[in-house]
Amino acid sequence: MKKGIAFFDFDGTLSSKDSLLEFIKFSKGNIRFLAGFLLLSPWLLALKFRLIGNQRAKEKVLQYFFKDTPVTHFNEKGRQFASTVIPSIIRTDALREIKKLKENNIEVVVVSASPENWLIGWTHSMGLALISTQLGEKDNKITGMIEGFNCHGEEKVRRIREQFDLAAYDEIYAYGDSRGDRPMLALAGHAFYKPFR
Repeated sequence: MKKGIAFFDFDGTLSSKDSLLEFIKFSKGNIRFLAGFLLLSPWLLALKFRLIGNQRAKEKVLQYFFKDTPVTHFNEKGRQFASTVIPSIIRTDALREIKKLKENNIEVVVVSASPENWLIGWTHSMGLALISTQLGEKDNKITGMIEGFNCHGEEKVRRIREQFDLAAYDEIYAYGDSRGDRPMLALAGHAFYKPFR
């Protein structure tokens, strides 16, 4: 039997909405969400025009909304979000594809730039492995900084190779929807760009 593995981006590929934005709304409410992004708009414009990198922009957002949040509180919000919101934003066709792969004994891994804090509850419930961005902590509080590198672009490939011996697999599948997924898609013999719409 051939041995296979499949790598899925989360935001925009498996999900119909960006989980970071949805988690902020879930945690802080719509009014604080809108006010925060109004204040953060100079950083977001700088990202749009590629004056700053994805990681720096994300850290600015995380710091604004979550810096000094107790880790236990943050993780509990993540668990609640994973069980109540994430199922409602997962694409039906994506779930069908995961089911088909698993029925064919293909290992399924979610590879996401979003933090594990609000993804791991869902991936665990689905029996999927997870590679994702790690958030910094200090004195049992969220710092708003990213530990190491944002799991985006080439970092996705580095993290995949760190955890899996790809030479051991006969078939590699990858699913993504953005420029940041292209290095991961290039790893696969079966690559799917924006497959679920």
